[in-house]
Order: sequence, then C-alpha cells, then structure tokens
Amino acid sequence: MMDTSSQMLLDSARNQAFAAKPKMPMDGTPDAIKKSAIEFEAVFAQQMLEPMFSETSNDGMFGGGHAEGIYQSMMVQEFGKIIAQRGSLGIADTVAKEMLKIQEEQSKTAAETTASATTGEISQ
Repeated sequence: MMDTSSQMLLDSARNQAFAAKPKMPMDGTPDAIKKSAIEFEAVFAQQMLEPMFSETSNDGMFGGGHAEGIYQSMMVQEFGKIIAQRGSLGIADTVAKEMLKIQEEQSKTAAETTASATTGEISQ
C-alpha cells in the first residue's frame, strides 16, 4: 500500500506524461504532419501499455518500492515513443494521410471562399 505522498507523486508523474499530447501542426508541412502523427502513435501505444504495467506489483523482495511506481509512467512513455519511432503499429502513416487529406480540403475550401469573395459571388 502506498502512502499519500507517494501516491501524489505517482499521480503527478502520470499527469505530466499524459499532458504531452500531440498537437495539430500549425504550419501544415508534410514533415510537421508526420511528426504529429508519430507523436499520436506514441501516445496511443502509451495508452495501450499503461494497463499492463499498472497491474505489476512493486512490493516484495525484488520490487522497487515507491520509486518504481513513480518512474514506471516515464518508462511506459519512453516505450510508447520507441514503438512509434519504429512504426511498429503503423498508425502514424494512416493518421498522416488523413491529416494531409483534411488540410487539402481546408485549403480548397479557403481558395473557393477567396475566389468567390473576389468575384462577389455567394456560394451555397
């Protein structure tokens, strides 16, 4: 059983790990989109691994005690990054393609809006 201060440290470390969510790139370049897609895959992998490691016991003869519980979330986060960098799940490619498709649709809509504003037409 963990004491209150150890549980608070563990919760803080876990919250910091989950706060590092990928963001939609503002510049929209293919490299930025690919990077965001890889970050998304890393967070996804981390979410998949978290329940597996939450069931391990850090008590007993070979357990790491309270420190193991604190650093475990950081280890899971690094495992997620490694999985994503290697493309093990293949999610990043699909996400990047969808993000590029959305960006193309948005730029097409913006171009149509600009063109209709320039000519004075109202599109419905």
